[in-house]
Amino acid sequence: MGESIFNCCYVPPHPPGEEEPRRSRRTDIMASHSGHISSDKRFLIFFDFDETIVDETSDDMVVQAAPGQHLPGWLKDTYQPGRYNEYMQRVLAYLAEQGVTESDIRSTMEKMPSTPGMLTLFQFLRNRPPQDFEVVLVSDANTYFIESWLRRAGARQLFHRIFSNPATFNKDGRLVMKPFHSHDCPRCPDNMCKQVIVRDYVARRTQERGRPYQRIFYVGDGANDFCPAVALGPRDVAFPRRDFPMHRLITETHEGMPGEFKAVTAPWVSAEEVVQRLRKLVAE
Repeated sequence: MGESIFNCCYVPPHPPGEEEPRRSRRTDIMASHSGHISSDKRFLIFFDFDETIVDETSDDMVVQAAPGQHLPGWLKDTYQPGRYNEYMQRVLAYLAEQGVTESDIRSTMEKMPSTPGMLTLFQFLRNRPPQDFEVVLVSDANTYFIESWLRRAGARQLFHRIFSNPATFNKDGRLVMKPFHSHDCPRCPDNMCKQVIVRDYVARRTQERGRPYQRIFYVGDGANDFCPAVALGPRDVAFPRRDFPMHRLITETHEGMPGEFKAVTAPWVSAEEVVQRLRKLVAE
């Protein structure tokens, strides 16, 4: 990742003789499944999901499946900052208690609109020679919401890997979600630091391939997308959705700590702008 910097999310090595922390092990397990991805990909592109691929937040959208399309005040009051994943586990349990079924949740997810130009970007990536792009999704939503939408959109096969909070329906028909991992980053929610995921994945794939990628790209919108983008090097490109938190944090970092954020920044309103930039870069 070029001159990558990880100071905001540094994870100290575990002392010799002690068990490796759960966060690294889980990311390693998920990343280790990448063995069958061909090693000739020139570029690696990461995508966020909520408000990046889809023009909604899936956790908010699922509330439309609830009775009256809203949650009771007592449930909303249980939310604690930084513990959103635990809150969503309670929301999903409540939906099951109210008789909301798997097909109700799936159809609600499938209705989410894509962001402007995103399907054009997917088509561009799909039409490129197979050695061009390795495509990875990193999201703090959950695997069920994401897979439901991608399958409906016909885009599931585009993604070589999906890193998200695992979610499956249990025998009682409740969608059970678990945290992706734990980490030490003070910037990110307890259940997911995307920089840890991105760093581990890039290190693993670089080792498997025997060489680095020509460039790494990151398409996102949120504050938790800023954290992995900080780790990009000067040849890499961050694509923040214009005027969303990721973009604002990059701008503030450029102003307050010049040189701290290394990647080229290319804000977008429509993902067709991402296509235009990628088209130039792949031709170099």
